[in-house]
This record gives sequence, structure tokens and C-alpha cells, in this order.
Amino acid sequence: MKKTDLYKNLALKIDREMKQATTPDRFGQGEVLDRKAQRKLDQAKGLVPFAVKLDAQLTESLRTLAASRQIGLNELVGELLEKGLAAA
Repeated sequence: MKKTDLYKNLALKIDREMKQATTPDRFGQGEVLDRKAQRKLDQAKGLVPFAVKLDAQLTESLRTLAASRQIGLNELVGELLEKGLAAA
């Protein structure tokens, strides 16, 4: 067997091991839920998916405001909608 064939086999072995490896714990902080489980948790909380299309500047200002207040974007939008509906 040639030396290049040995290196090729070694590379294939390393590639196979990388594909079969799981994600290290440092990347998966806690339990990762699949979509079905996450949807059931959201339904239990009474959350409903609601998709809208917004202007890019508006979404950027929402993200900035959420980051400055250190809350999630969903929480911020919900809060702003409640305030707007209460004022109407």
C-alpha cells in the first residue's frame, strides 16, 4: 500500500469519526427540545405563533430596544402590543 493511500484512509477515518461525533456539552447548554416538544410547551403557556412582515428599520429598532432592556423580542412585542391596544 502506498503512503498516499495510508493518508487517504486516515483522512476517511477522521471524517467518519467527525460525522458520528455528538455536539460537545459546552455548545448545548441544557436540554435541547425538538420542534414538537417546544410547540407543546408554547401551547401550554397559551402562546400562538403570529407572523407579520415589518419594515427593516422598525425591526432593527425593536431588536435594539429589546437588547437594551435585556428582554426577548417576543416579550417586547407583546408588551408594546398590549400598551397600544389599551390606548386604543
